[in-house]
Amino acid sequence: MIIVMKVGSPEAEIERLSDDLSTNWGLTPEKIVGKHKVVIGLVGETAGLDPLQLQEMSPFIEQVLRVEKPYKRVSLEYRHGEPSDIPVTTPEGTVYFGHNRPIVVVAGPCSVENEEMIVETALRVKAAGAKFLRGGAYKPRTSPYAFQGHGESALNLLAAAREASGLGVITELMDADDLEKLSEVADVIQIGARNMQNFSLLKKVGAQDKPVLLKRGMSATIEEWLMAAEYILAAGNPNVILCERGIRTFDRQYTRNTLDLSVLPVLRALTHLPIMIDPSHGTGFAEHVPAMAKAAIAAGTDSLMIEVHPNPAKALSDGPQSLTPDNFDRLMNDLGAIGGAVNRWQQPVPVPV
Repeated sequence: MIIVMKVGSPEAEIERLSDDLSTNWGLTPEKIVGKHKVVIGLVGETAGLDPLQLQEMSPFIEQVLRVEKPYKRVSLEYRHGEPSDIPVTTPEGTVYFGHNRPIVVVAGPCSVENEEMIVETALRVKAAGAKFLRGGAYKPRTSPYAFQGHGESALNLLAAAREASGLGVITELMDADDLEKLSEVADVIQIGARNMQNFSLLKKVGAQDKPVLLKRGMSATIEEWLMAAEYILAAGNPNVILCERGIRTFDRQYTRNTLDLSVLPVLRALTHLPIMIDPSHGTGFAEHVPAMAKAAIAAGTDSLMIEVHPNPAKALSDGPQSLTPDNFDRLMNDLGAIGGAVNRWQQPVPVPV
């Protein structure tokens, strides 16, 4: 349930109303400040409440509405139709993920292999216009014999790349025991596709304040994905970015997964959270990544995650889907043309090709 306050409602009245709802009604009120109005989200046993009775609590209440979706905090209704901006602090300032913001590009290798490689890649992707470096320290792999990442030592290498480049860092958390040390390096904590419904892990990242990138499970419906995000918001962390990385369908010969770009208009109608598209995992082949990245911008993505490796043929994981730095430069120039056409691009210095 949400209470929409009238434009210009006094702050003292909003606070009085929130205290009353908490003390006398047993609800948890959450104040959401929009561009023009303040909305109070009500969490708790609201099914039996009479909206008309709530309406009478203050002359500054414009309307009281029920949130019909099973995911409450995640729903667009909860913010009265206003999309969220997710601020992320990086070494060079705050970067915002959001529907009304410039498209944020995240780039880097699947796995952190050594310091020279990760620093070189960070400097190259930053020069091309990326704002964040991706790189796995802990890698979930289908085979127990495949490279699993260097673990804690790779976090130190990510920290070195962060310092050298000024990029923010996004890296995956697999085990709650690693949360504290990973948070010291990561500006955004990634929950991967295989852990999308690891509810205890979702609660843990929801109880801390670093933004969370939630990848869609490989067989997850959109509602299951949004309910997973609800776990994080319900635990107290409102800063969640949804990442589509391809789902498993019938054809595994020509693409690694099926990149579901239809989530862009669908999610836009369902949730206020920003959306990222990962065309690298979505296709599995470097030659298909540029087309899907361009299509994602045209369809309205807020962010892109693209795998880049200085020598994909020798990558320890996901080499076939990784672009070389030179190909990433070319792609960023192409993306700039599309992003500029939809007023979502910010790249002051063109990259020579």
